[in-house]
Amino acid sequence: MRKAVFIGLSLWLAVVGAYRWANLGERPDVYQEVEYVYDGDTVKLAGGQRVRLANINAPEIETRRKRGEPGGNEAKQALQALVQGQKVRLEYDAQRQDKYGRTLAHLFTEDGLHVNLALVKQGWAVANLHPPNLKYAETILTAQNEAEQAKRGIWGMAAYAPRAIETLRYKKSYGWQRLVGKVVHIHAKSKFVQLEFAQDLYVTIPRSNLKWFSSPYAYLGARVEVRGWPARRGKKVTVLVRHPSALQVLR
Repeated sequence: MRKAVFIGLSLWLAVVGAYRWANLGERPDVYQEVEYVYDGDTVKLAGGQRVRLANINAPEIETRRKRGEPGGNEAKQALQALVQGQKVRLEYDAQRQDKYGRTLAHLFTEDGLHVNLALVKQGWAVANLHPPNLKYAETILTAQNEAEQAKRGIWGMAAYAPRAIETLRYKKSYGWQRLVGKVVHIHAKSKFVQLEFAQDLYVTIPRSNLKWFSSPYAYLGARVEVRGWPARRGKKVTVLVRHPSALQVLR
């Protein structure tokens, strides 16, 4: 009797477990068809799930609501070539959703291709690391360095060449950029640390992210390339940085 009850319970747990895994898309052997590619880093699966590719960022495409960025169409075409009409499985990081409610995941095709990584290798996406989401971070950063050195994708486009951070004062900026300047002062605040490059030009690092940095004071006096999105408030321009990979010390 006990053996029969045990077997019955085991079968019930297996059925419930399979149902849970299938519905959450968590099983490593569950593949879902890609129905639509929105841009270079966002897709829709056949079941309607909208997935944002984790730990990378591709240039925006032109829509009625937002401006396009150089390389946006090429990035979308690159992603389409990799996944359109194919089946992929999702692999999650520490956080499973972004602030817009989209699923965050690494995509893998049935033949084992890591889609996020492939886009970085081609140069149509860049590393965009938001701790604690750091799965495959080192692999992605290595691929980015190789693409940059080979000037693949956006790395060979004039629009993404590094420029002096001081140009933000008089030149309109939009989207992801590479900015170069010398850190002249460190401002330690209660919730963040700011690297001052010049008057009204700053990089902001949240204190909750400082654990991933050796020390913000290591940048003092150094020429640094900042990779990110400038935000303007009045005369003040800041770039929010959450991971040291967005700050490249120049020799």
